[in-house]
Amino acid sequence: MSPTQVVVIVLVVLVIAAGITLAVTATRRRQLRQRFGPEYDRVLAERASRSEAEKELRDRERRHAELTLTPLDPESRARYAAAWEEVQLRFVDTPAEAVGDADALVSRLVAERGYPTGDFDQQAAHLSVEHARTLARYREAHEIHLRNERGEASTEELRQAVVHYRALVADLLGGEPVAAQPPAPRRAAETETETPHDVTSR
Repeated sequence: MSPTQVVVIVLVVLVIAAGITLAVTATRRRQLRQRFGPEYDRVLAERASRSEAEKELRDRERRHAELTLTPLDPESRARYAAAWEEVQLRFVDTPAEAVGDADALVSRLVAERGYPTGDFDQQAAHLSVEHARTLARYREAHEIHLRNERGEASTEELRQAVVHYRALVADLLGGEPVAAQPPAPRRAAETETETPHDVTSR
């Protein structure tokens, strides 16, 4: 075999290896995009490079695989659905308190599922692996909750927070936490002049 043939063979092997590497990278990138959705773009915007962002997401998958997650039994599911309905009803009279209750309920729910709850960013990172679809809404709801604690959130923002919390609760429970129905009226006499609405139905 001549030196020229050896060089050609080496070049062909290198080209094939590069093609395989690119194909594997593209497949892995597509899988990360499909799994993390908007969270992929958020992490990409925060990191210095695409490779660094994708490494972070792969690390999240690895850490998530180390968790011992527990599915909710029917009794627990019913308990959380009932607790959410109470939050929804409470919003009619005390929206600020209801948002605080919603945040606490979500924390209890994710803890019972087996997710860490000590640090919000860490909790969100773990949730992003299986609940990326509702994670952005959870982040926004939590931000409103923090502003609410400082007395800086408007009533409309509080309503929106409950809507966002509901999305994550439904995702974690595997369905709508409560039927889309209006809360019970505060007094029978009020039904003639006021029609209460489900703050989380929009």
